[in-house]
Amino acid sequence: MNSREQQFDELDSSASYLSHEDSDLPAPRLARTVLLAAMAGYSLVTVVNILGAGLSPAETCVGFTALLVVFGLQVAHSRPQARQSPYWRRVTTLTLQAVFCFVPLALFHMAWGAMGGFLAGSVLLLLPGRAAWPLYGAIGASLFAYSAAAGHTLLDSVYTLEATLVTGLVVFGLSSLTGLVTRLHAHRADLARLAVAGERLRFSRDLHDLLGYNLSAITLKTELVRRLVPDMPERARDETDSILALSRQSLADVRKVATGYRDMSLREEAAATRSMLEAAGIEVEAAIDIGPLPSQIDTVLATVLREGVTNALRHSRVHHCTIRCWEKDGVVTLSLGNDGVDPEDGGYEGVDRDARRADDPGGTGLGNLTYRLTRVGGSLTTELSDNGWFRMTARAPVHPHVCTTR
Repeated sequence: MNSREQQFDELDSSASYLSHEDSDLPAPRLARTVLLAAMAGYSLVTVVNILGAGLSPAETCVGFTALLVVFGLQVAHSRPQARQSPYWRRVTTLTLQAVFCFVPLALFHMAWGAMGGFLAGSVLLLLPGRAAWPLYGAIGASLFAYSAAAGHTLLDSVYTLEATLVTGLVVFGLSSLTGLVTRLHAHRADLARLAVAGERLRFSRDLHDLLGYNLSAITLKTELVRRLVPDMPERARDETDSILALSRQSLADVRKVATGYRDMSLREEAAATRSMLEAAGIEVEAAIDIGPLPSQIDTVLATVLREGVTNALRHSRVHHCTIRCWEKDGVVTLSLGNDGVDPEDGGYEGVDRDARRADDPGGTGLGNLTYRLTRVGGSLTTELSDNGWFRMTARAPVHPHVCTTR
């Protein structure tokens, strides 16, 4: 298995794993476990207080029942989706929790005080900030006032205030973090799927750009050999050797895509293009007046040349082709022109025409080239004149400004 296949398999495996429900993911499950453990710990404190208050069995049973109701409401309020519930539903459940927070104080007194912290946390979780924080403070102040009215010392009353507010912050913080972890894992699954889609798109774009030229040349040369065999067997043998060389180059290009190495040379590509076109009887004028280029720009412009020649062979009956490249003011310009395009029929990829030749399904090559050039800060323009000449012009900075987005 080659490296590109392994990369696809790894990306697919990651996307498959991350697309499971959040309950199957260790981090969200751990976050929920910590949240439930913290709420159970605060509830256990209340259980101990009720058992130590010397109440009758009936009163103790009422206390445990009320505690289960408050605990269930708090679990519901701490869900990541709770804040997206309708406003009336949030207000209703908060009102019910407030009733079970304050009414049992008449029976259990400060043994029930920890439940005020749950209510304070729920208010912060479910209500907008402008209403939540004042209510949060009011809940703490009310329990401070109740403790003072019940005859407790100032120190005990302050402790009640502090315990209520801290419990509310702990519940609010752990619940919010649990929701954040769950959302992050959900987004991670989306990012993994996008990475797979982006890599497959890049892979298909590379195959199109690298193989389109060679396959078009092989087709052209095969047709030439078929015409030469009866009258010029030696020339046909030479062209057959050329076809074999192109086939080997196509195989090498596929391997380049598979391994991720796709560096190309504009000068070498121009020389190979000229040789191929002249062998097919196409007149070529080539002038590459540039110095050494960065490998990224060299590869992009070589790819532009390949795709431009592929377009010429596929979409026109070309007899004359011009290839010119020059550098000025830090910008490299590659111009590729060819004749043989019927302005009435259209059919040239990248030009605003409705019709195509019946035997040509079209392609996405110029769109790929525009994408490649844009990523290095360049541009691509095309022009179809009335005399049947099509010209494609690519411009790229000598020092590329690489776009990191896909």
